[in-house]
Order: sequence, then structure tokens, then C-alpha cells
Amino acid sequence: MFSYENDANFVQDREDLIAILRMRFGDIPSGVVEAVYELNELDTLERLILVAANAPSLKVFLEELEEGNGSFRIMGERFNPIEALSERDGINGEKGK
Repeated sequence: MFSYENDANFVQDREDLIAILRMRFGDIPSGVVEAVYELNELDTLERLILVAANAPSLKVFLEELEEGNGSFRIMGERFNPIEALSERDGINGEKGK
């Protein structure tokens, strides 16, 4: 892949990640945006896009952001956005915990 194509992929993935975070969690701290722009591995950016789409809270995403390049698995109830909604909205007859 040519360098300019790689650079374009990084820019697009960073923008996608920030857009997903804003759609899911509203305003995000400027420090998070800065941290996203400091990421320089495409695999990490792609993993964090999946995390942002599935993490039930910004806190969980931030924990994964701090993991850097060392984390590769996205599994378990920790990444169940529906569970977070059901707890918040009282789905299944229960009010938030």
C-alpha cells in the first residue's frame, strides 16, 4: 500500500472512532480525541472501533484505550451494550442497578 493510502486509512479510522464515540456517549473529553490521534497502529485503531461500538460505557472504552497494543480480545459481558441499556432503562422488568 502506498504511503498516502496508509495515511488516508489512519485519518479515516481515527475519524470513524471519534464519530462512534460521540454517537454512543455524547461529548467526549478532548484528551480522548488527542489520544486517538496519537495512535499509530492500524490494528489498534480497528480494535478500538469495535470496542467503541460494543462497550457499554465510556469508562470501559477508556480502559481499553489505555491497554494500547497489548489487548486483542473483545469478549464477555463487559462488551455487551444491550446489557447496559437493559440496566439503565429497566428492560426485563428490572430498574437500573
